[in-house]
Amino acid sequence: MEPNLVIRRGTIVDGSGGEPYEADIAVGGGHILEIGKVAARGTEEIDAKGMIVTPGFVDIHTHYDAQATWSSRLDSSSLNGVTTALIGNCGVGFAPCRPEAREALVKLMEGVEDLPEVVLTEGLPWNWETFPQFLDVLGSRRYDMDVATQVCHAPLRVHVMGSRAAAYAEATPEEIAEMARLAAEGIRAGALGFSTSRAIAHKTLDGTHTPTLGTPEPELEAIGRAAGEAGASWLQVISDFDEPEDEFARLQRIAAASGRPMTFSLLQRESRPWLWRFLLEKIEAANAAGVPMTGQVMARPVGLMFGFELSQHPFMARPSWQAVAKLPFAEKMKVLRDPAFKARILAEEVPDPALRDRLNVWDMIFRLGDPPDYEPRPETSVGAIAAQQGRDPAELCWEWMMERDGKAILNRPIINYADRDLEAVREMVEHPQTLMGLGDGGAHVSIICDSSSTTHMLAYWTRDRVRGPKLPLPFAVRRLTRDNALALGLADRGLIAVGKRADLNVIDYGRLQIRVPELRYDLPAGGKRLVQTAEGYVATIVHGEVVSREGEPTGALPGRLVRGARA
Repeated sequence: MEPNLVIRRGTIVDGSGGEPYEADIAVGGGHILEIGKVAARGTEEIDAKGMIVTPGFVDIHTHYDAQATWSSRLDSSSLNGVTTALIGNCGVGFAPCRPEAREALVKLMEGVEDLPEVVLTEGLPWNWETFPQFLDVLGSRRYDMDVATQVCHAPLRVHVMGSRAAAYAEATPEEIAEMARLAAEGIRAGALGFSTSRAIAHKTLDGTHTPTLGTPEPELEAIGRAAGEAGASWLQVISDFDEPEDEFARLQRIAAASGRPMTFSLLQRESRPWLWRFLLEKIEAANAAGVPMTGQVMARPVGLMFGFELSQHPFMARPSWQAVAKLPFAEKMKVLRDPAFKARILAEEVPDPALRDRLNVWDMIFRLGDPPDYEPRPETSVGAIAAQQGRDPAELCWEWMMERDGKAILNRPIINYADRDLEAVREMVEHPQTLMGLGDGGAHVSIICDSSSTTHMLAYWTRDRVRGPKLPLPFAVRRLTRDNALALGLADRGLIAVGKRADLNVIDYGRLQIRVPELRYDLPAGGKRLVQTAEGYVATIVHGEVVSREGEPTGALPGRLVRGARA
């Protein structure tokens, strides 16, 4: 076969973790044909001299479940080197779903993943009812990356139990059997896994918790066993671990019953900064006992983006804010520039102590910067600088947010920053029984923007970090590519080798950098979302076709729904 694309003289960082080497890569039929000194000419050629060539990144934790039904571009992930994304995480999704249950699933997704109800109501086509039909809808579409799916527990419960699911009723044996049957049906139709949430923070805006909260062990064991027998690659879980010993033992039993690996979110929380290490020790013990379990980690803090144009900021819960909360931005700014209004709102406090801890911890609020700084020094916080200047930190924070005509973005790290540095994160990233994930692309669209964490991991951890040890480039690439691909059962990608899928990134490593997030009003119904672009991606290639050059889409849409594991 003659190549349609040849990448010449690039430094190959192949995803195996081995040493980089210089070579040409010939691509044809969507796969890698040859690596070395390629004599044949390609229809298209890329001179990659002085650049690195990596496998496309595999993002195992996204929420493009809705976006994939109305858009062919899955950004911000596709703007940050991702060529395969897994949706259906955290137990929330849109299939199976009868017409009368649509509103319930929309409200749940709105609350859990911060996707506005009006966006979902206008955007979702709802041209499915069963999970296989949902896959057929995705399978009929074209994307700028491949999309893989999971069967989600909340829709299963609502579909089978109706209103009893929202009331947290215990499922009958017949209902458990039906949920297990439907989960297996979804796996056989092409889903890679099954996901559930046991997190108390997962609830609708009116405070109703996810229907899967506190699901009894027998139900999860039955569904896990059925999913495992049908060929699931894994079970994905999010849990608060309020009783860590009991909860981990429960999850380990469920994983053992399923016969499949289990993965769960592993993060350093402010309230219990020690818990991540306890859970890592439990993961080690489970694997030693023959039950494969991994923690999903992210290489930077999960940070709330604060801004007057965004959904959250330090003043949003103060009583006077309600007078301007729903005003268009231009009108809102007129009020915010009024000294009397500013004085009134600065004199108020957040009534709810929990919200106060989230919004007004001044020593944990920082300028984001451009390029963004995700390991800010403690002395650069609002609180620290206000103390140096002998000022009210709330007033200083207000001034910072008024910069850039009121569009400045501040960063409030809420997870992975309890120690005011990223050393705990480094230990999690380096652990052999963790996986890189939790970018949450497609979710939390106006408060969090972490789908750029792939770019940040390469640029910051392997090149720019000064507050502690760096990570080797081959190791970081392997974590973003081969490790995740194999965990999902997608052995056809994540490695630059002859015969593998030609999902590739050509990167000008010296200028690789993420940019400050920008707010776009391009969701259905004019909904807003944060998008984070990057510099340095000379080309991103999916199935042998260049989908973007220098961060600009080419219009090519070779991405498809991935049905089932790949040898």
